[in-house]
Amino acid sequence: MRFLNGIGLYAVAFMATLFSGAVAHAEPVERGLGLQAPVTEVMRDIISFHNMLLWIISAIVLFVLALLIIVMVRFNAKANPVPSKTTHNTMIEIAWTVIPVIILVIIAIPSFRLLYKQVVIPEAELTVKAIGYQWYWGYEYPDHPGISIISNMIEDADLQPGQPRLLAADEAMVVPVDTTVRVIVTAADVIHAFAVPPFGVKIDAIPGRLNETWFRAEKTGMYYGQCSELCGTRHAFMPINVKVVTKEEFEEWTQQQQAAASNDNVKVAEIAGTELR
Repeated sequence: MRFLNGIGLYAVAFMATLFSGAVAHAEPVERGLGLQAPVTEVMRDIISFHNMLLWIISAIVLFVLALLIIVMVRFNAKANPVPSKTTHNTMIEIAWTVIPVIILVIIAIPSFRLLYKQVVIPEAELTVKAIGYQWYWGYEYPDHPGISIISNMIEDADLQPGQPRLLAADEAMVVPVDTTVRVIVTAADVIHAFAVPPFGVKIDAIPGRLNETWFRAEKTGMYYGQCSELCGTRHAFMPINVKVVTKEEFEEWTQQQQAAASNDNVKVAEIAGTELR
């Protein structure tokens, strides 16, 4: 019974994975199977590559299962009391060498192509620096001086309707849609990891080192990720929120953030001047 249940669960997971892009959502869903719906070209390629591997793995598993059944039925002691003493078969030895090589080549070509697309960053239209802290994220915009954001998880008691538990943050990384965004990732204390599944993005944040990744979101909305490196007691409580807006909304947002930062600097200067007097 357990074996049949396992087969059933595998079949459900297989079909859900194949059609994972049919329902768009930007966060994990209860009882969900398969990968999250993609909003970038890289993530679509990741899902395509994953599905191809699933077909290949399934075919290999079924082939090996068929061989095992044949061996158990045709070559057991009762059905085959006088076993063959054949020690070599040229065709079989060629086949079990050449066929795995062909399979590996079939896997390698799209794998290298996808790896190249992930690692080689195209010319960026916007740069954001993501900094991992224990246990929250900070975002800076080198292209827009003065903008610096601290993003903390919203506690359960403060959640608003529609905000997902353990994923919603009080501030989000805001980026424009249809824009190539380069993300410079680092950490201030221990190793973290910046991961946003709908974008196909996951990279370590290491103290004293600048890693970089990129994405180009094709749809507006709020997208969720999390730290994916065990970084301490509150590792599970430092979500990543990326808000993708229109280019006009992004320009308005940057102006508001820079104006707010300028006002804060003026207030700090006034307070410092008062204390000196």
